[in-house]
Amino acid sequence: MRAIEQMLSATPNRVVDRRLLEDCIEVCVECELTCTGCIDACLGEKDIDPLRKCIRLNQDCADACSLTARILARQFGGDREFVDALLEACIRACTACGTECQSHASRHEHCRICAETCRRCEAQCRILLRALRSVP
Repeated sequence: MRAIEQMLSATPNRVVDRRLLEDCIEVCVECELTCTGCIDACLGEKDIDPLRKCIRLNQDCADACSLTARILARQFGGDREFVDALLEACIRACTACGTECQSHASRHEHCRICAETCRRCEAQCRILLRALRSVP
């Protein structure tokens, strides 16, 4: 069992299904690291000028995913409206980054990989957000 699974299993605070929460945290961390890797790869390209927007959106997405993962790991002891807004912001960042990376995917494999990861993160955040909103 991975550490995040152990921690989420050990906490008495449960608002949603633990597996939904684990999946969202994991994909947020994966997206953060993939976006960071895409930034590095973009900076290594010979002509980075067309990648400037991509780099910026990767930075924003990596930061949004990092914060989302950290807040979600706290098991919602705080403000539920804040968590909803944070998930919405992460969805927005992943959508923007995924769209931009997809526009470079035919020329840069790292952008294709990043776009796919952003789409997975966006989808998982939407699933968790719907689950949270269905809890009274």
